[in-house]
Amino acid sequence: MKPRMNADKRRLFVILLVLCAVACLAACQPGVRQAASEESQSLRVLASASFLADIAQNVAGERLKVESLIPSGLDPHAFEPTPRDVARIADSQVLVVNGAGFEAWLEDVLVNAGGERLLIEASQGLAGDSAGNQAGGKKGEPGAKHAQEVDPHFWLDPSLAVRYVENIRDGLSQADPAGADTYAQNAANYIAQLKELDAWIQAQLLQIPPERRLLVTNHESFGYFADRYGFKVVGAVIPSISTGSSPSAEQLAQLVDAIRSTRAPAIFLETGANPALAEQVAAETGIRVVTDLYSHSLTPPDGVAPTYLDMMRHNVQVIVDALR
Repeated sequence: MKPRMNADKRRLFVILLVLCAVACLAACQPGVRQAASEESQSLRVLASASFLADIAQNVAGERLKVESLIPSGLDPHAFEPTPRDVARIADSQVLVVNGAGFEAWLEDVLVNAGGERLLIEASQGLAGDSAGNQAGGKKGEPGAKHAQEVDPHFWLDPSLAVRYVENIRDGLSQADPAGADTYAQNAANYIAQLKELDAWIQAQLLQIPPERRLLVTNHESFGYFADRYGFKVVGAVIPSISTGSSPSAEQLAQLVDAIRSTRAPAIFLETGANPALAEQVAAETGIRVVTDLYSHSLTPPDGVAPTYLDMMRHNVQVIVDALR
């Protein structure tokens, strides 16, 4: 009798194991289907810079998560992708870039990353030239733009940032047609905020007398802003659209002369920029150096410019305080 009982117990144990396995499999199936469904509706979206990620996130809303490739506080002009950055691009399904030559590293990285992804160029369709202020002037004068360069800093004019929103909306709708209505509504809401921002900026800048609407910057980046709001760009410490260039002694001397002749009140630098050359120019001209503009990068959430809208408001307040 004893062997018979052991055999019965073994059979009962096997039956119980089978029943548990079936129960576990049944319980797991809905979760698997749910995960698959969520994955099919979620794209891996990467933006080259933090301000682009914020604009794209406003279009994506809660439907997608947009991450920034370049960390906050890092100058995109000086960005050199690491192997991890290349891997993140390789893993992306949608890549949002500014375009117009802003991401000088992009072409080689895309080759190395391989794979396929939708590339959204946010500035597509915008003219690659700034009117008289920054692009104007004779060759060699402060603020003169090199013929081969295109100023990519369109986003510093909120009216041009509207085109960014439209291009991102269309790109996300192409990548995720089921979300097209969501992206269209989010884009419309955000464009309304950009128009409100533009009106607010114009009202704030009324505090600056017309004769003091003079900009001297670290490099050539505020041409579109100047065109929109009636500023004259006197010159730049680095006479190039990229911070990677270096001025000659002659160019610095020309900038000093331009500041003296126009009586420009300040030199404006982006946070993180090396102030040495600006301080040298300021020492020769007697003007102040303002170092807390955010033009290429947002701050962390607890900073003064955690969003694009906050960044623009902060910059305008800094400019008003220095020039009024």
